Amino acid sequence: MPVATTGSEAAASPPDPLTLLRSRAYLVLLLMAALIGVPVSAAAFGFLALVGEAQPLIYTDLPKALGFDGTPAWWPLPLLAVGGLLTGLTVKYLPGHGGHEPTAGFKPAAAPTPIELPGIFAAALATLCFAAVLGPEAPLLALGGGLAAGAVRMVRRDPPQQMVEVLGAAGSFAAVSSLLGSPLLGAFLLMEASGLGGPMMALVLVPGLLAAGIGALIFVGLGSWTGLGTYSLALHDVPEAMRPTAAEFGWALVIGLSAALVGAGIRWLAVRLKTHVERRRVPATVVMGLIVAGLAIGYAEGTGKPATDVLYSGQTAMDPFLTHSAAYSVGALALLVLCKGLAYCVSLSAFRGGPIFPGMFVGAAGGILCSHLPGLTVVAGFAMGIGAMSAAMLRLPLVSVLLATLLIGTQGVTVMPLVIVAVVVSYVATARLAPLTAP
Repeated sequence: MPVATTGSEAAASPPDPLTLLRSRAYLVLLLMAALIGVPVSAAAFGFLALVGEAQPLIYTDLPKALGFDGTPAWWPLPLLAVGGLLTGLTVKYLPGHGGHEPTAGFKPAAAPTPIELPGIFAAALATLCFAAVLGPEAPLLALGGGLAAGAVRMVRRDPPQQMVEVLGAAGSFAAVSSLLGSPLLGAFLLMEASGLGGPMMALVLVPGLLAAGIGALIFVGLGSWTGLGTYSLALHDVPEAMRPTAAEFGWALVIGLSAALVGAGIRWLAVRLKTHVERRRVPATVVMGLIVAGLAIGYAEGTGKPATDVLYSGQTAMDPFLTHSAAYSVGALALLVLCKGLAYCVSLSAFRGGPIFPGMFVGAAGGILCSHLPGLTVVAGFAMGIGAMSAAMLRLPLVSVLLATLLIGTQGVTVMPLVIVAVVVSYVATARLAPLTAP
């Protein structure tokens, strides 16, 4: 027979996860997560489709419509100026300041309120469509969480705050479910970034996984129905990976330490540029856009390669870059790492978007650059560069290993030991280089 407890005793004893898991309320929560996953993932697919159609329309089709034979070399200048103007106006005047501030790194926050969603949407569109060097993952997480939390408040008056938070997280899971190539990888990203752990982890994670799985199905279905694809990060022609050698383990140390130094430099400069941008938000964002354009033009003129290697997040460029990596000289790769890294840094300081894909691309280019030296194969350098740079910029070691190894498919198992070493070295070195904060 159960014994009654006082209020203080009940408050002191944590709820039993198994009891909560078996409760009717939890089943209702799962049902709501499943229902929310459908419209949120459809909205996320629509957002990615809009960005995917707008980028070539603005960069390639618009110059031809204006009478040019192709895209002029100077075209990134007005492109980024307009993008900077729209982003600056959105951040300054619309509620929510355009959403996640990217120099803070990847840190999931509370779901935005409905009044903040238009500003997040507009700032993300201006950033992504007009070629700033940031990715769509942070806006997707915010939009997914905000839509889900808003739906809960519409359906139920004064819902418990914990329900809003869990279903908001489920909306974020659904929105990012297929972007990284796997709904499971998206779940690991949110789990590690938010610090979920302990016996209560499964209670929060299961609704998110359910929403992510449904979201992945929606992405696949809409991609097939529309013919637009799923917008998932994927590589289609990965060279065969060789078994790791002692020399490559040495390279893992070098790449890990180098990525930590590069990541610390990017973050340091981005934070300092941000202080200047905040003083004069609109004109400063336009100037930062012009700097990104100048870097892309300088790279294209200096190497003969397309300016799009530097522009945009690098998500869709990674596959052709690996396929045609042999066509890049050492000088071209070094200039690509420099220009893409600086453009990434400048974009972090002023625009709105996610830090994952540009960091991966910079790491991939750096790893392929190192493969021109003895003792390192292209696939191993590519994977270690991605993992080490992701660890430096995201400070999420588990996700960084998975990003690098799952991306290259079956070859990922072969290079995983190397990636783990590079990620651990980068993660520890980044922690050592970061300034100490007060507890």
